[in-house]
Amino acid sequence: MKNLDRLALIIVLIGALNWGLVGLFDFDAVAWAFGEESPVSRVIYILVALAALYEILGYRAIHRRWALRHPA
Repeated sequence: MKNLDRLALIIVLIGALNWGLVGLFDFDAVAWAFGEESPVSRVIYILVALAALYEILGYRAIHRRWALRHPA
């Protein structure tokens, strides 16, 4: 599961950086790389949204998996 957590985080970060570029410079890196209306661009946008939902809905479980457990 930790690998899925890492993958989801990486995808969310890529999406966040892309939105930052859109907001700051009106430059969509995904559309530039794969085409404005290409199926690949749509898949990437969908993957970003799914990764964000995974992070949001699974926050507590992800936090528990990654928490360091120290004996009392």
